[in-house]
Amino acid sequence: MKIGDFVFNLRELAGSMGDFGTLFPLAIGYIVVCGLDPAGFLVMMGLANIITGLVYRLPMPIEPMKVLAVMAIAQHWSPSMVYASAFSMGIIWLTLSLSGIVGIIAKITPQSVVRGIQISLGVLLAVKALEMISSWWLLGIVSAIIIIVLRNSRYAPGAIVLMVLGLIIMYVKGTLGDVGFSGLHLPSITVFRLPEIWDTLVLAGFAQIPLTAANAVIATAALITSYWPDKPVSEQKLSFNMGVMNLVTPFFGGMPMCHGAGGLAGQYYFGARTGGANIIEGTIEILLGLFLAGSIVSLFMGFPIAIVGAMMFLVGLELMKFAKDVRMNFELIPLAVTVAGSLATNMAWGFILGVCCFYILKRWNKV
Repeated sequence: MKIGDFVFNLRELAGSMGDFGTLFPLAIGYIVVCGLDPAGFLVMMGLANIITGLVYRLPMPIEPMKVLAVMAIAQHWSPSMVYASAFSMGIIWLTLSLSGIVGIIAKITPQSVVRGIQISLGVLLAVKALEMISSWWLLGIVSAIIIIVLRNSRYAPGAIVLMVLGLIIMYVKGTLGDVGFSGLHLPSITVFRLPEIWDTLVLAGFAQIPLTAANAVIATAALITSYWPDKPVSEQKLSFNMGVMNLVTPFFGGMPMCHGAGGLAGQYYFGARTGGANIIEGTIEILLGLFLAGSIVSLFMGFPIAIVGAMMFLVGLELMKFAKDVRMNFELIPLAVTVAGSLATNMAWGFILGVCCFYILKRWNKV
């Protein structure tokens, strides 16, 4: 079914599941370790997905900010600290957008570094995916074959077949019985203390900024241009969108959220081509939050992780293919530095080192 610029079919539904690999583990951590309310967590993410889909009319992933999520889970942050960190990110990205700074950063970032970030993300996703697949190698291999064979199917897209397969496995193992309706759960009003804004910035927020700039803004804008050259989205607009949603969602139980090249590649790989995928995903998340909040952890933890790993592995390979766009000359050096720095430390440092390498070589007239 097509409504204006939006398509609602099985392929868009499959594409909406393309970034589940990064969502599942961090959602479990936020809910179980940090104590976030599943209803607020999922409903706010769902609303952000729907609004983003309506605004951009393209697939546009909504993901947890990785550095903040990992630190929050590792350090057992309280819910109010998580909400404060989201609000601080809202202030920062709205400021960077309105001031034009994010546009300047994008202009001085060479294409080779952007591709280096995408390749690094692909490698990191693939490595993490293999770890997930190792929990059940046979299922992971079978899942990958299903994806490859059915990826472009109109009637049985691979991602949907795998979701059904996962639920069947849960049923056979008896874990699906832990999932059920436990009453309507509405998001509650949430608050945080002002000092927690600065505290979370120092603990992880400042480290999140270059990573978000590289992956969620610059690399995502570049990927949109690669997939939809006639529908570019500026880095300034992406930054503005992240700023607004992070200023609003923490007051209703939302986490720090961003876009991401990996999530976009996943959505596209599995069939998403319009904002319909976002609307579908958002609707699913809202329904889960409202009606299955009491058992969402059982659902996420019981789902075979090897299936999610197989999906993530092929998305990682999809991102690595952008290496072919880099010319076999000077551009390989900053690309290699970006990848090496990203894999040795993190993508924030890889981004900074790659940009520095590019301009040092340019100064030495090596271009």
